[in-house]
Amino acid sequence: MRAAVLREPGSPLTVEDIDLAVPQRREVQVRVEAAGVCHSDLHYMTGDLQGRLPAVLGHEGVGIVEGVGPGVTRVAPGDRVVMTWRPRCGECEFCTSGRPALCVLGRVQGTTGGLPDGTTRLSAGGETVHHLMGVSCFAERCVVSDRSVVVIPKDVSAEVAAIVGCAVVTGVGAVLNVMSTATAEPVVVIGAGGVGLSTVMGLTLVGAAPIVVVDTVDARLRLARELGATHTVDATADDLTAVLDEVAPGGARWAVDAVGAPATMEQAFASLSTAGTLVAVGLGRVGAGFTVPVNALVQQERRVVGSLYGSSNPVVQIPQILDLHQRGLLPLDRLVGRRFALDEVNEAYSALTAGATGRSVIVPGA
Repeated sequence: MRAAVLREPGSPLTVEDIDLAVPQRREVQVRVEAAGVCHSDLHYMTGDLQGRLPAVLGHEGVGIVEGVGPGVTRVAPGDRVVMTWRPRCGECEFCTSGRPALCVLGRVQGTTGGLPDGTTRLSAGGETVHHLMGVSCFAERCVVSDRSVVVIPKDVSAEVAAIVGCAVVTGVGAVLNVMSTATAEPVVVIGAGGVGLSTVMGLTLVGAAPIVVVDTVDARLRLARELGATHTVDATADDLTAVLDEVAPGGARWAVDAVGAPATMEQAFASLSTAGTLVAVGLGRVGAGFTVPVNALVQQERRVVGSLYGSSNPVVQIPQILDLHQRGLLPLDRLVGRRFALDEVNEAYSALTAGATGRSVIVPGA
């Protein structure tokens, strides 16, 4: 099969012929229909995040189950599944306490570059090739754990289904699971990429207001307004503080950072009102940090919380999100950006770094 491989940080992806082993116990083979172009892969490409290399990238995708290994009972050949980069074992302390996004198997996959047993199904002429976050869907096919797939309806478009697997469940999930009380409360969202725009849709769904979105790309800000933002701020020219003084005197009750950079985190914290909460959903480079004013934190009882994968239970929440979409309450199709063939994967990431609007997708069969 053909797949996009990262061999060393700072180098382009290479589309190569890769050998894919048959699924082992509790694993499934999936023919990939579409895969989302996410900043997290870019972090590995630049070296901001580190993983086992060489690796097939792609962690946000949808496809059709073609085969299953021993012990698989949840899915069958012919099922359509969204692949998730946070597996759910159902047995660890986090799964059993209602926080499956923190499942210990995610850590295993992240540190070994393998599947939950720590081994890989990928190779190239005898050379070991690793998985990215247990998915590796920038490929014609992939083998993943049965604990990393969610069965979905077959009438959802492939592009929409693909981006639900990361961007949408991260943004919408953070609203539903962390910010469910944001109704009629002012919110600042920093970053209008796929995750930030998904957050805007979630905030619109729960009736947050006003919703102020900050970005540096005018086309992204226009789309944010179309999806429910009441005000937008061009970070290269406008003053967020001045906008908040007008629409939310005292500051925002909630701020969402979908960028993961120290400067944007500090800006998000500074935008908060007394008793406000900063929800961090964007990943940054390894070791990055930001400064929090101690007195503002204590005297105003502000909070900073992280939300991984929308703090969601993907097995339950991904079908719920798709149901909301099909009922017209989440216009996820508006979030889908350009479509690229697998051979165009580097062009897709060039477009992302240049400020592409919406969530681009790779279509391996194109």
